[in-house]
Amino acid sequence: MTEDAILAELRAWGLTFPGAHSKSPWPGHDDLAVNDKTFAYLAAAGEPFSISVKLPYTHPVALDLPFAKPTGYGLGKSGWVTFTPSAGEIPSLDQLKEWVDESYRAQAPKRLVKELDARQP
Repeated sequence: MTEDAILAELRAWGLTFPGAHSKSPWPGHDDLAVNDKTFAYLAAAGEPFSISVKLPYTHPVALDLPFAKPTGYGLGKSGWVTFTPSAGEIPSLDQLKEWVDESYRAQAPKRLVKELDARQP
């Protein structure tokens, strides 16, 4: 699967979350947001692979990865992690989805998280 295909699948999956929508605050990004609060900064098609997510619980472990760093602009202090792996280092889609899910839950209102939980078996 190509980098663009991975990001497209991740983006499409993230848009199924309650209240999720696309947000493109600047060129080169096609982000995911809920209530206009970004929960995943995703590189746009054709850009180098990059994803930034808020990981309030797993950021210490995530930051141990060689291609992970605290997100800039002061977001890293709040648990945001940016991943910029090379083509051979891209985590599995399941791992990427776990990070996006954790970030959504950190940014979404409780009522939307409850709605998401009610959908899951």
